[in-house]
Amino acid sequence: MGDDKTTLGGIHISPNAVATIAYRATLESYGVVGLAPKNLADGIVARITHEPLRGVSVRYSGEDIDIDIHVIIEYGTRVTSVAQSVANTVRFQVEKALGLPVHSVNVHVAGLRVSDSE
Repeated sequence: MGDDKTTLGGIHISPNAVATIAYRATLESYGVVGLAPKNLADGIVARITHEPLRGVSVRYSGEDIDIDIHVIIEYGTRVTSVAQSVANTVRFQVEKALGLPVHSVNVHVAGLRVSDSE
C-alpha cells in the first residue's frame, strides 16, 4: 500500500500503520469509550496477544483505502453524531498523515457503555 519510488529507494506504507493512525483518531473522538473486537475469535486473540488495534481493520485494493472501525459509544450521546464524527476524524487524520485519499470509513457501533457518575 502506498508504494512510492524515489531516487534513494522505495516507500511502503503498511496497513498496520494506517490502522494505528485510525485507532488513535478514534480514541480521541468525543463520545467514544473504546473499541470492540470485530468478532469473538478476534476478541480472544486480542486478549492473548494484547494487540491494541483490535477494533480497526484496513483493506487496500489498488487506489482505494477502506477502513472499518468497531466502537463502543458513551450512553446518552447521539449515536449517529458520534459515528459521523469518528468517520470524519479518521478520514481527515489518515489523509493528512499519508497524503492518500480514503475511499470509505465504516463505523460499526458494537455497543453502548454507561460511564460511572462518580
